[in-house]
Formats: sequence, structure tokens, C-alpha cells
Amino acid sequence: MKHEFPGSPAGLDPYTGSWETPQVVHLLKRTLFGATVQDINYFKGLSMSQAVDEILLPTAVPSVKPLNNYGNDPTGVAQWQTWVGTGITYVDEGMNTGRLRSMQAWWMGQLLSCGRSIHEKMTLFWHNHFAPNALPHLDIPAELWYNQYLTLRKYALGNYPALMKAITLDPAMLLMLNGSTNTKTSPNENFGRELQELYTIGKGSGSHYEQSDVAAAARVLTGHTVDLNYNYLFQPGDHDDTNKTFSVFYNNKIVTGYSGTPGVNELDILLNMLFATDESAKFLCRKLYNFFVYYKIDDTIEANVITPLASVLRSSGYNMTATLSVLFKSQHFYDLVNSGACIIKSPLDMLIGLCREFQVKMPTDAKGQYSAWSLIANHASDLQQEVLAIPLVAGWDAYHQSPQYHELWINSVTYSLRNFLTDQLIGTGDMLNGTNLQIDAVAFAKSLPAPHDPNQLIIDSLNVLLRPPLSDSSTTLLKQSILLGGGTTDLYWTNAWLSYLAAPTDMTAFGTVDQRLRELYKYIMDLPEYHLS
Repeated sequence: MKHEFPGSPAGLDPYTGSWETPQVVHLLKRTLFGATVQDINYFKGLSMSQAVDEILLPTAVPSVKPLNNYGNDPTGVAQWQTWVGTGITYVDEGMNTGRLRSMQAWWMGQLLSCGRSIHEKMTLFWHNHFAPNALPHLDIPAELWYNQYLTLRKYALGNYPALMKAITLDPAMLLMLNGSTNTKTSPNENFGRELQELYTIGKGSGSHYEQSDVAAAARVLTGHTVDLNYNYLFQPGDHDDTNKTFSVFYNNKIVTGYSGTPGVNELDILLNMLFATDESAKFLCRKLYNFFVYYKIDDTIEANVITPLASVLRSSGYNMTATLSVLFKSQHFYDLVNSGACIIKSPLDMLIGLCREFQVKMPTDAKGQYSAWSLIANHASDLQQEVLAIPLVAGWDAYHQSPQYHELWINSVTYSLRNFLTDQLIGTGDMLNGTNLQIDAVAFAKSLPAPHDPNQLIIDSLNVLLRPPLSDSSTTLLKQSILLGGGTTDLYWTNAWLSYLAAPTDMTAFGTVDQRLRELYKYIMDLPEYHLS
């Protein structure tokens, strides 16, 4: 599954090439979770520019909040009622763990219903960027993490400095990274360091901030804390009101110290200083590139894509929609070298994409939904991508660990688990936790243009389910060994399909096409190529 990426000389000039199924599928698989047949057909009816514009449209805040699926709640929240908004409180680790698990499951529901917008995927991008890990911090009420999700979502497609300020003052983040205990008499450098190393400047070749800058940033951030009711609070008496001088990397910037309430405004001066650097924009553009295009950035890509994209980012005021629009409409994004340079699907791309592409039906009742969503969340965890539980502050390993990057998603254990799950879904659908989730192979085939034609059926199926194409000999083998039952006459499958259409309630006719389609899609999902996007 290793794929060497040679880089592409193409830059950010607008793409003017073909806008057919391969380009549409590439855009959808990178910006959404999977590419459904319905979405492919819809976006093929638009121009490339129109398609990108629509994908970048924000969606409404989820109307349904996480529910109590964990049973007894010491605060009196009834089962299948929401615990959000009932009062931010901490009772014990058991209740908090139950609420966190509830939110993890609920989050899967949001990803499944992402629709035709990048909004949820961008929220996940920022979740990885700030990399919270709630499970070791069970003294932080679950509702604070829900509020943080809403903050990420609110700014996901907007202004990054505004998001950075909101996260800096976010109670969950203040508690997790010790900002709440950062005072002038006992400065804590934890957040001041992560602010520069992980959130704004990074560790690229142009990053030359110093330890003194970490210390100075920590002093600027003193006094920002959380009150006894878990609300953000600025305590002027804990704020360092002396001047803070930064290194030559920041042009020896002096943040004037203020006493009293005006001290709160030093944060804005600090953030303006950070985002005024060339490196801050390049750092964020590299992370966007790694997440949406490819993990490898060579000198050519740095010059032709990262640097000019960083200029777009800065000139737009760090507006994410404007920046992503340029990237997703660029010659570089659709260049065959790049669109053919597949990346290994993250566990959530694989799991959510699988359910969306095959239109796997989810239960409609709350108990059934949470059982199904919890199953997906647990599988994602087993495959090393658990929301609200990112083990390292730098994010999930596959997005930052050189030189393997995305290859870290796959090992002998996770690859077997992926195949076991797809085999369950295309098989009995028994998920072993009381949930039944099953791929309807016949319904998927019926959504394709010409399911009666075995050649076109395979081509259309592969266009949706695989990014790298299979050879002609491989597709012929698939047709003959599975759809034609070992024969060589295409009419065998055509007659079987037409017989089913003529008598859809005839279980014998249905069973013939259903069995062969299940074998076909099982074979495709068992291919290593299925795990590439």
C-alpha cells in the first residue's frame, strides 16, 4: 500500500480540465466522508467551481444534542434525554465517562449526516489540530467538551485568529493545558509553548521562536482562568502587568503590560503578533495540505503551493473558506499526479465513508442509533482514531509523524480489523453488540446507471468505491469469477438481473443477484486499494 509521491509542478492556477466522475470523486472523498452515487451525480451537474462553492457552505448547528444512553445519572437526567444544558456540573468519574461516551457516539451521528458540506470534516480537522484528550481529564465536565465542539464548528470555515482566541479562553482547554493555574506568581508555560509550537508557528524551517518567547507568552496569558461554575474568568490580580519582550523572530515586539481589567487585551496583541509572521500562515497551509491533499511536501510543492496559499490565507485575514476555495479549485489539486497519489483512509474516513457510500441504514430509534453510533466510535478507537481522546497534543500520529505519516493507520492488527468489519457489513450484518448494520448490495447496484450490464456495473462500482483503478484483466476476472459464476457469457448476469426486476419478491431471483453482488463488494472491500482515498 506504500505509494511514493513524486510531487507536482502544478500550482494554484484555476483548474480548467475535465470535470467527470474521477475528478468529482476525488473532490468528494477528500472533502466529505466518502462519495455517494447520489452526490457524484449531483456535483457532476455543476461546474467544478460551483461544486467547491457548495461544499464550502456551512451547515446549521445540530438541532439534536447528546442523550443519556448510559443509564443512571446522579443529577437526575432521564435516559434518552439530553444532559446538555442541565447545568455544567461534575459529580463523579462514572457519570462523566458515560457522558463522554455518549458524546463520542453522538459525534459519529454528526459525521454520518454531514451531507454535501465540508463543515463536519473541517470541525474534525480543528479537533485534531487542538488535540484534546478528555479521558485522562475526567474532572473536566463533559459539557465543556461539547461546548468546545460547538466552538470548533462555529469558526471551522471562518477566521482562524478568532478561533484561536476562542480556544485560548475555552474552559476545557484552560483546564486541560493548565492555563487556569497560570498566574504572575507561578507562571505555567504549557499553553504558551503549545500556542506557538502546535497551533500557530509550528516547527518548520522558518520557525525560529525561542524559549524566551514561550516564557513571555505565558506571562501574557496569566490571569485567564475558570471559576467554580466552570465559566471563563479573567482575574486581574493574577495577571502579570509588566512589559513582555519577544525575540528577534517577532521583531523584538514588546507587549505592554496593563494592570486591572485592561490586562485581558494583551491576548489580542499576542495573537496579532503571532499571525503577523509569514511562518504562521505557512504552518497552517502545510497542515491543510497534509489533511486534504497528501502527506509529503517537497521543495516544489513548498514553492508552488504552500507559499502562494499562505499569501492567500494572510490576505484573506486567515479566512478558511477563501483559502480552501483556492486550494480545491487549483490545477494542483486535480493534477493526475496528486489525485492519483492516494492516501490511506483514516479510520473515520473509512468507517463513515463506507456507511455513507453504501447508504447503510441506521436505526431510527434513540436506543438503536446510539448502539450503532457507539459501535462506529468503538471501531474507530480500535483503529487508532478516537474523538475526544487524542493521545498526543500534536494530534493523531498519522498527520504529523515523519516519515510514515498516513501509513501509521495500517498495521497487521488494524488491517485485519478493517476487513473483519467490512465482511460483517456485507455478510449477516450482526455487529456482535446487539446491533445489525448491513450493506444492501442490491440497492447499491440499483443506484448505478446500468446494473444489468456486468461490465458497466463493475466499472461504475469501482468508480465509486476505489480511487486507484484496477487493470482490465482484474475487472474481467471479477466479472467472470463472480457475476458470471465462472462463465464467460455476459447474458448470464443480464438475464439474472432482469429476472429479479421482473419479480422482485421472488426470493430465488433476488437471492441469485444478491449473493453475487455481496461476493463482488466483499472482494472489492478486501482489496488493499479499498483503503486508499
